[in-house]
Amino acid sequence: QVQLVESGGGSVQAGGSLRLSCAASGRIFRSYAMGWFRQAPGKEREFVAAHRWSGGDIYYADSVKGRFTISRDNAKNTVYLQMNSLQPEDTAVYYCAADDTQGRFRWTRSDEYDYWGQGTQVTVSS
Repeated sequence: QVQLVESGGGSVQAGGSLRLSCAASGRIFRSYAMGWFRQAPGKEREFVAAHRWSGGDIYYADSVKGRFTISRDNAKNTVYLQMNSLQPEDTAVYYCAADDTQGRFRWTRSDEYDYWGQGTQVTVSS
């Protein structure tokens, strides 16, 4: 079992920055995918960014490329999402997700991930 706890959400003005953290506990293997998704009111959950716990295989949604950066601290078992140049359309609940990538893993699909955090709210005002 894997437990994920997000933190770092909040309210910022457009152009501002936030850093989200996802503290992972339990059995995290090097092959695991660690992903960030978001869900705005009335919209479906969408992919934001993901990478492999061991490094490499980094993916970003087109809407956040160049503004968001996913990273990790293995010693702290924590994954981060640095969000710069935030815009009102980035307002959503952000979720951390994890799962093993064995087999044909579709990194950007939320239904590929079995483990989810509780989410953290990000609100960007214009």
